[in-house]
Amino acid sequence: MALLSVNDLNVFYGSIHAIKGVSFDVNENEIVTLIGANGAGKSTTLNTVAGLLRPRQGSISFDGSNITGLKANKIVSHGLALCPEGRRVFQQLTVRENLEMGGYTRPNSETEASLEDVFNRFPRLRERHRQIAGTLSGGEQQMLAMGRALMSKPKLLMLDEPSMGLAPILVDQIFDIIRELHESGTTILLVEQNAQMALSIANRAYVLETGRISKSGPADELMHDDDVRKAYLG
Repeated sequence: MALLSVNDLNVFYGSIHAIKGVSFDVNENEIVTLIGANGAGKSTTLNTVAGLLRPRQGSISFDGSNITGLKANKIVSHGLALCPEGRRVFQQLTVRENLEMGGYTRPNSETEASLEDVFNRFPRLRERHRQIAGTLSGGEQQMLAMGRALMSKPKLLMLDEPSMGLAPILVDQIFDIIRELHESGTTILLVEQNAQMALSIANRAYVLETGRISKSGPADELMHDDDVRKAYLG
């Protein structure tokens, strides 16, 4: 059984049909990536799975439960966390306070242990734990956003454009962290404009075009698909 199963998902913005019958699965311990051009519907898909948008049609199953239409906080409680596009850290709060906000679904008795896990994974955040989040660099804010999502101890971590706006050396660092998370047992659904990087670490991939899935398969096969190379890999 897939950990996450999305079936015939249809999402509208008013009269605009943004997601048109999208179906895909994410199995436990996989990295699955959604790639596509800007406006293809990648972020809309993640936001719908996370409960931030409501589908007009279709179903979403996670870890054996139907989560279609559940509120976002309830979905986090099921073990599914989203690290959103643009990081969206709480700018006026400290690093530690941001992380504590991410663990709100967990018992208070687990907070310190969860913080220690995040600080071990992101030593820079330990150094900056009293710093106001809005004063961090872009790379540090991305680490904070990922750490905040990990505070909920998710079974599945969804990452939306983690490399956006970062210098190449920081992109490499972020993708190294994604590999480490996967190796430690975290299942990952990745949306990433940098298709080359996404396909290089994913097990499987889906290509979204104007709200529909046009191709899917093992990531290494899509890496060598002529249409995918021409459209997304240069």
